[in-house]
Amino acid sequence: MPTLGVCYYPEHWPRDMWADDAARMVEAGISLVRIAEFAWSRLEPARDELQFDWLDEAIDILGKAGLKIILCTPTATPPKWLVDEMPDMLAVNAQGQTRHFGSRRHYSFSHAGYRDECRRITTILAKRYGRNDHVVAWQTDNEYGCHDTTVSYCDAARSGFRDWLARRYQSPDALNRAWGNVFWSMEVTDFAQIDLPNLTVTEANPAHRLDFARYTSERVVDFNKAQVSILRKHAPGRDIVHNFMGRTLDFDHFDVAADLDVASWDSYPIGFLEQFGRDEAWKNWYMRAGDPDFQAFHHDLYRGCGRGRLWVMEQQPGPVNWAPWNPDPHPGMVQLWSHEAFAHGAEVVSYFRWRQAPFAQEQMHTGLNRPDNSPDRGLDEAMQVSREIADLPPAAAQKARIALLFDYPSIWATDIQPQGADFDAFAHIFGWYGALRRLGQSIDIVPADANFDGYSAIIVPHLPMMSESTMETLAESGAQIVFGPRTGSRTTNHAIPDNLPPGPLQHHLPIRVQRVESLRPGALVESHHDGAMQRWFEHLDLGNEAKTVVSDRDDRPMVVAKGNLTYCAGWPNDQLAENILRRVLKSAGMTVEPTGDDLRIRDHIPLRTIVNYGPRPRDASHLIGKGDTILIGSRELPVAGVTIIKRA
Repeated sequence: MPTLGVCYYPEHWPRDMWADDAARMVEAGISLVRIAEFAWSRLEPARDELQFDWLDEAIDILGKAGLKIILCTPTATPPKWLVDEMPDMLAVNAQGQTRHFGSRRHYSFSHAGYRDECRRITTILAKRYGRNDHVVAWQTDNEYGCHDTTVSYCDAARSGFRDWLARRYQSPDALNRAWGNVFWSMEVTDFAQIDLPNLTVTEANPAHRLDFARYTSERVVDFNKAQVSILRKHAPGRDIVHNFMGRTLDFDHFDVAADLDVASWDSYPIGFLEQFGRDEAWKNWYMRAGDPDFQAFHHDLYRGCGRGRLWVMEQQPGPVNWAPWNPDPHPGMVQLWSHEAFAHGAEVVSYFRWRQAPFAQEQMHTGLNRPDNSPDRGLDEAMQVSREIADLPPAAAQKARIALLFDYPSIWATDIQPQGADFDAFAHIFGWYGALRRLGQSIDIVPADANFDGYSAIIVPHLPMMSESTMETLAESGAQIVFGPRTGSRTTNHAIPDNLPPGPLQHHLPIRVQRVESLRPGALVESHHDGAMQRWFEHLDLGNEAKTVVSDRDDRPMVVAKGNLTYCAGWPNDQLAENILRRVLKSAGMTVEPTGDDLRIRDHIPLRTIVNYGPRPRDASHLIGKGDTILIGSRELPVAGVTIIKRA
C-alpha cells in the first residue's frame, strides 16, 4: 500500500516537543520518519565521544507512537573536528580552490581516510540500531552529487586516478594509443606523469576527461557500497536506500543503485523548473506547478535504477529556499505531486520537512508546519492524500510497453565535446520523453545493458558509445526502435569509429554520417510538413535498403528507416518528435492518446491517474473511457487537479 513519510530533525527542537510531533504525524496519516542524516556533530561532538542518548530517546518516542524509522548515516556532514584532523579530505574544484567547511558535502570521494571514518561511524550506528524494531530502513549519506560535489581535483583524486589508469591500461603505451596522445605531443612514459584534466591551457583531451568521469563515478559506487556492506551485516532485513537528486548526471546512478534495495529521489518541482526549465514563457506558465514531465521522468528513471522499487524521500511541500525564484505552489500541487509519484510506482512519498527551521541556511524552506508549529497548507494536503490512498484499490506500475534507454557515460561523452554550445544531452533525451508523454504513453527508463524482451517500442535518444552487444540485443528484441542523432558516433575511448557513425547500427540500417553541424539558436532545418530539426543536423549517405521517411526542403534525409529501425538525423523539435513517434507507435500496434495542453496521464493497473499541471482548468473527457469509473476527481480538472479512474 502507498505510504506517507516525513523528514524530521529531533536535534533541532526541544525534547518536550517530540512526543507531540510524533502524535500529530500519526494523526496526519504519516507512517515513516527519516532522521539523523546531518547529525554527526551531535552523535560524536569530539573524537570517540559518542552521545546517543538523544537519538535513543527520539527513536523510542517515534516508534512507540506507531511510526517506523528510516535511519541515515550522517556522512554528508563530517564535523569540524574531523576536518581539522584531515584537512586534505576537503574537495577541490576545477579552478583549484579548496571547498571549505561551513555547509555540507565537504569531502572528496577519493579520500581513503575519510572513507575509513565513514565505515567507522556507520558500523557504530549499525551495531547500535541495526536490529531495532522501530528502524525499518537505512539511508546512506544524503544526495550524492548535490552542490557539484561528485568531482574533486584534490591530491587524493590525482593519486587514485593514476592507480585506476594503471590497472585499466597496464602500460603507458596502451594509454597513449587509447587516448590518441600523439596529438599535441601529449604522450607520457609513466602513469605518474598524468595529471587531472583541469587547469589546462585549452580543452583537455576528451578521452582523458571521459576516463576521469568513469573513475569519479566508480568512487561514488565504492563509497556507497562500503556503507551498504556494513548495513547488510548489522541491520539484516532492512531496506537500504539512497536519495538521489534531479538531473544529476556526473555519476552512474544505475551502478550506485545496484547495491541498494530501493532507489529514491528528492522531488522539488518548482525549484527544478527554475534551474532547468525551458524559456521564460514556459517557466512563467508552470511557475506554480513545475515542468509537467520532469517529475515523471525521474520517477521512471529511479524506478528503473531500483529495479522496480521507488521512493520519493523528499517531496516539496511549499516554496523552497534555493532556486533563483521560489514561487508558492498552486493549492493542490502537493496532493498532485504525491498522487503522480504513486502512479509511477512509488511505494513511499516523504515530505521535506515536518517543521520549517527558523535558523541557518534553509530557514526559508517551507515545511508541513511553520516555525511556530502551526500547520501549513502542505500538511492539509498530505492529510488529504492519506485519506485518498486509503480508499484506492491496489495498483502497480507494471512493465510499460515502451522503454527509453538512458546511458550516463554517453551523456558524459557528449557533455565533454558537445560541438554546439546548446547541445545539452539530458535536454535532448528529456525532449523525447516529453513527446511520449504528450502522446499519452507510460514509459520505462532503462540502462543500455537492460533486457529489452517484451517491449513493443524502444526509444534510444542518445547513445553515442553503443557497443556491438547492445546493438545486437536491441535488434533481437523485435521491437520498433528509434535511434536519435549521434548514435554510435564515439568509441569507448571517445574516438570516431573507423567506419564512421552510427557505428554498430550500420550493420542493421545501412547509413553513414558524412558530416555534422550544430545550428545557431533559432536556426531550423525544416521538413516539408512534419516539423524541423534544431541545434543539430547530420548529413547522411544512405545504402540501398534505407528508406527516407522525412526529408528537408532540399530533399536531404532527416528521418530514415529500414524494417523496425528508425534513425533521426538531428535534434527534432516537438512537432517532428511527436510525428516520428506516432508512426513508430502505430507500427508497434499501440494506441496514441494525445493529452492536450497541460494534462498528463500515467496508467498503473487497474488505475489511471490524470493530472493538470497548467494554470487553467482542463477537460479530461477524452482520456476517460465509457466504462471507466472515476474514483477521485472529475472529468473537468481544476488547476492542480487530480482525477483517478478505474479502467474498464
